[in-house]
Amino acid sequence: MTGVDRPPGGTAGEKPLLLGVRHHGPGSARAVRAALEEVRPRAVLIEGPPEADTLIPLAADEEMRPPVALLAHAVDEPGRSAFWPLAEFSPEWVAIRWALECGVPARFIDLPATHTLACEGEEPAPVGDAPGEAQAAAEGKAEQEASGPSGSADTVRVDPLAVLAETAGYDDPERWWEDVVEHRGAGRGGALAPFAALEEAMTALREAYGTGGHRRDLVREAHMRIQVRAAQREFGQDVAVVCGAWHVPALRRRTAVAADRALLKGLPKVKTDMTWVPWTHRRLSRASGYGAGIDSPGWYGHLFGVSDRPVERWMTKVAGLLREEDRIVSSAHVIEAVRLAGTLAALRGRPLPGLSEATDAVRAVMCEGSDVPLALVHDRLVVGDVLGEVPSAAPAVPLQRDLARLQKRLRLKPESVERELELDLRKETDAGRSRLLHRLCLLGIGWGEPAASRGSTGTFRETWRLRWEPELAVRVAEAGVWGTTVPGAATAKAEADAAGAQALADVTALAERCLLAELPDALPVVMRVLADRAALDADVGHLAQALPALVRSLRYGDVRGTDTGALADVAAGLAERVFVGLPPACAALDTEAAEEMRRHVDAVHGAVGLLGETGAAAHGDIRGRWRSVLRVLSQRETVPGVIRGRSVRLLLDEGELAQDEAARLMGLVLSPGTAPADAAAWIEGFVGGGSGGGMLLLHDERLLGLVDAWLTGVPAEAFTDVLPLLRRTFSAYEPGVRRTLGELVRRGPGARDSARTGPGVPGFGSALDAGRADAVVPVLRLLLGLDEPGGSDVNDLAGVAT
Repeated sequence: MTGVDRPPGGTAGEKPLLLGVRHHGPGSARAVRAALEEVRPRAVLIEGPPEADTLIPLAADEEMRPPVALLAHAVDEPGRSAFWPLAEFSPEWVAIRWALECGVPARFIDLPATHTLACEGEEPAPVGDAPGEAQAAAEGKAEQEASGPSGSADTVRVDPLAVLAETAGYDDPERWWEDVVEHRGAGRGGALAPFAALEEAMTALREAYGTGGHRRDLVREAHMRIQVRAAQREFGQDVAVVCGAWHVPALRRRTAVAADRALLKGLPKVKTDMTWVPWTHRRLSRASGYGAGIDSPGWYGHLFGVSDRPVERWMTKVAGLLREEDRIVSSAHVIEAVRLAGTLAALRGRPLPGLSEATDAVRAVMCEGSDVPLALVHDRLVVGDVLGEVPSAAPAVPLQRDLARLQKRLRLKPESVERELELDLRKETDAGRSRLLHRLCLLGIGWGEPAASRGSTGTFRETWRLRWEPELAVRVAEAGVWGTTVPGAATAKAEADAAGAQALADVTALAERCLLAELPDALPVVMRVLADRAALDADVGHLAQALPALVRSLRYGDVRGTDTGALADVAAGLAERVFVGLPPACAALDTEAAEEMRRHVDAVHGAVGLLGETGAAAHGDIRGRWRSVLRVLSQRETVPGVIRGRSVRLLLDEGELAQDEAARLMGLVLSPGTAPADAAAWIEGFVGGGSGGGMLLLHDERLLGLVDAWLTGVPAEAFTDVLPLLRRTFSAYEPGVRRTLGELVRRGPGARDSARTGPGVPGFGSALDAGRADAVVPVLRLLLGLDEPGGSDVNDLAGVAT
């Protein structure tokens, strides 16, 4: 017939052999291997991007460990990418491995990635939730014009697995799939029987639903048919095709070659690179966002990996995990859990216990009905944290190769499980790890994120939380445009970020990150931009916001050996501009602006304290000039109360203001002539927030008395206005501090004055309270073990208690 080529197939009994599978289905994977062993085709065609044909031999490499994924990304826009994940129990992976082991050619036949990535609005979901769900992305122009056998049905996306499960009376597609496929015994009807049954079911669905809302499948299936015909011309009719079962009826249908080519004509293209990347079981789960078709990759991996007694072996795994978490689980628990799972399967009419029965049995027997340990089982075993590996021979951008070299040299292996890494920067290896992680952060490769260090606040110690996610491979490819090595790419990226920074604080933060990452070539560029921005920015708030990060950076010179002389000069100049501009900027501010400026004052105070200890001391008495600024702020009536109060408190903490003087200033502010709202704001600045004001009031009862007397004298009409501010002030105190303050206020002024009879220390008595000291002696004896033979004399202990 003119214009019509020989069809790929006509009926289920014709050639080629069409093996319809469920992606990531262990039952399908076993059936595919059995079918290939029985038929022994001359070539194996697999649903996947043809650009990956050259990567197929790497699947036989000893370093290749699934789960892995084929990664395709646009050369000029690496962020535009798509993944084709493959697990050990994926039928496609089994087909590839069988072909390599038997020396049979294997090829991918799906729509090329060059078209997939070129389509706008693409969703990178290459492997679907059900048999044959679309691997590629958005619809091309020709695809938009096409229509399925049932046009009205195309408006709704159909999940074939859910439809078949509902038809069979199941409310859970996963449970139906386990019953009819995963629990199917070997040898029932031969190796090809399950594929014939599944093809028959999918044919009925395609007749009823057309493309089922997957209109892009029309283009993909046209390309598959063309590739199958080409393979038949080359290898003859003995060709096996492994694809989603949803596509089998379309590949079996007789079509004209011209019609298939017309669907492919005019599709957009983009230059594409492709490689293998590691994947994880977690990313095979729907919850990961890369809906790959299974809720329980760990469970499916277990089913595929064990040859017999899967439930018994699973319960043993669960028991081992729970024992590692210090839960009491014995062999008797395992036996009872297996029996319960079997009983539940019989009651529910299932051929064998599935995941739901195993989970219910584990909850009842091993977890004592609690979902807390069960969540651990689900996370570690049902889903799992397996991270695949790819061989070093796999294609990669130069930046990826340099990163792999650094990871190996620094003994910093990527892992899918989150872990904390403590670094001591005085050690060469730890310093190198710190540099690498900071450089990757600059490049937007979030392998690690800084965390608060426990037990030390020194600049020589860092803590990182590390977790390698598969999509970081895309970030590495994107960062490859900046350079071929990690240091070079980070330097180029830092320079570009400095030139494009909008705020002065962004540039100072970038300077800090360059020092942490030890990028000496980038630092001069960043400092030049910083100096230019600082000279042009007249906003004191921006200057005050930028100073702390700049000053923090000066501390890294001691540990990291970085020359921070230029940084110190810029920081000192920035501080001087803050000193000059701060008093005028604090005048006539509303409540919200005053609170923001108070935070700037705190930040500058901390920065000046560090600045005075660094090389910036050569620029004069930085701290002295700052104290002068604080005195000006504390005395100007035009400055909001919250800033005046904080200035007084900072001077008091610095020892520049005597306690008597501080009490005098508080007394003036809390006098009847001051508006209650302004007085409350002053109190907020003086003793509010995390400044330790509660302890100050505890140990200087003169100040507490002033606050108490003022508060009781606030007029009723003004009390409602100042209450929210006072509540915010005192609610920030520790519970113990608030309780003690309440007790002191309850006692009253007379009791407070009588308690303050000591030689000059407010709040402390003049002599030892022997009764209270004796009360702690028994506890001290117990803690120190003094009741044991040879313990110290009780009189000595009483001296300790004092």
